[in-house]
Amino acid sequence: MMVGLIGKPNTGKSSFFNAATLLDAPVANYPFTTIEPNVGVAYITKECVCRELGVQDTPKNSACVDGIRRIPVKLVDVAGLIPGASKGLGLGNKFLDDLRRADALIHVVDASGGTDMEGKVVTAGTQDPLEDVAFVEKEYDIWLTNILVKDWAKMTRHIEPAKAKEAVAEKLTGLGVSVNDMLDAVRKAQLEAKKFSDWSDEEIARFASELRKANKPILIAANKADMPTSAANVGRLRDSGRMVIPTSAAAELLLRRAAEKGLVAYTPGDGSFAVKEGSALSPEQARALEFVDQKVLKVYGGTGVQRALNEAYYGLLNGIVVYPVEDENRFSDKNGNVLPDAFVLPKGSTAKDLAAKIHSDLAESFLYAVDAKRRTRLGAEHQLNDGDVIKIVAASRRA
Repeated sequence: MMVGLIGKPNTGKSSFFNAATLLDAPVANYPFTTIEPNVGVAYITKECVCRELGVQDTPKNSACVDGIRRIPVKLVDVAGLIPGASKGLGLGNKFLDDLRRADALIHVVDASGGTDMEGKVVTAGTQDPLEDVAFVEKEYDIWLTNILVKDWAKMTRHIEPAKAKEAVAEKLTGLGVSVNDMLDAVRKAQLEAKKFSDWSDEEIARFASELRKANKPILIAANKADMPTSAANVGRLRDSGRMVIPTSAAAELLLRRAAEKGLVAYTPGDGSFAVKEGSALSPEQARALEFVDQKVLKVYGGTGVQRALNEAYYGLLNGIVVYPVEDENRFSDKNGNVLPDAFVLPKGSTAKDLAAKIHSDLAESFLYAVDAKRRTRLGAEHQLNDGDVIKIVAASRRA
């Protein structure tokens, strides 16, 4: 699974990406700083199963700090979007094509209302963030509608209804849309009783909008939440019925960089930090940390970046965390590392899906799995639960 960062230019998307991954994607106060998509590794957090099992873990693919597992996930930051992108303006079509790889989206919005529709700086409070949200959704819908309309007649006319459904499903698979999402969109667009070949352009557009909602669930990161004009806009965004998390990507990046340099003790997602004894902070650094403490942490309980990442994977994508092991008695791998790996899988994933996640060879020669907590044997199609510790047994083990 992978989450994409979207939004118009100059909202703090790249700062969010840098804070989440500690990479150095270009950041500047002008549109289209990001041209090629940046892909990095971020971390989501979850209470580790080590405490439930009463063991001391030795993680390999992740980290465990005070019983909280930090699990690596992919995050992609794509070029900023402007009105007219679906017609090729700005980096529009490239932006929309880049989104195919993402399973869910975090829409980084300038909650202060300080950037216009093209990402140019304006007086804070003069731009409506709700318009920003609406135009990004609209541009995606138009882009998808245009793709469908272009080939709709060829896909659906003069063939049997069942074949038409197959043709549409095949087209959508190439866009990263599952058959289940397609059927869900047909139902929500209230088009179940109508043959595909009889749909009007307006109905195709309605279908495309429902497809976007099913296939690309969106969370709003109301960024620059520390600005004076942001609080009221955060409330209005929430009143729209969308999932909204106030964020300050700049504050998160400052804290993570300070922690990296050993100046402060800070765990991503925490609502506080501590200046380390002996840290020689400059007056400017001290003022910046004081601002973050007073205007962000004490107001919102955190910078919101870690919460947004967690909500994207656990909320939007219904992710579960599963721990694969090779020794079900010691909860370890063959080298004795206890609970070495933690994988995020979509809810509903099976034991065989976990085998494929570990290595394709395990899935191809899958025999059965073992629930290490309950000491029970599981079949290939057994659906896994959050916090499961699973051993995969295959005909040919990996070298």
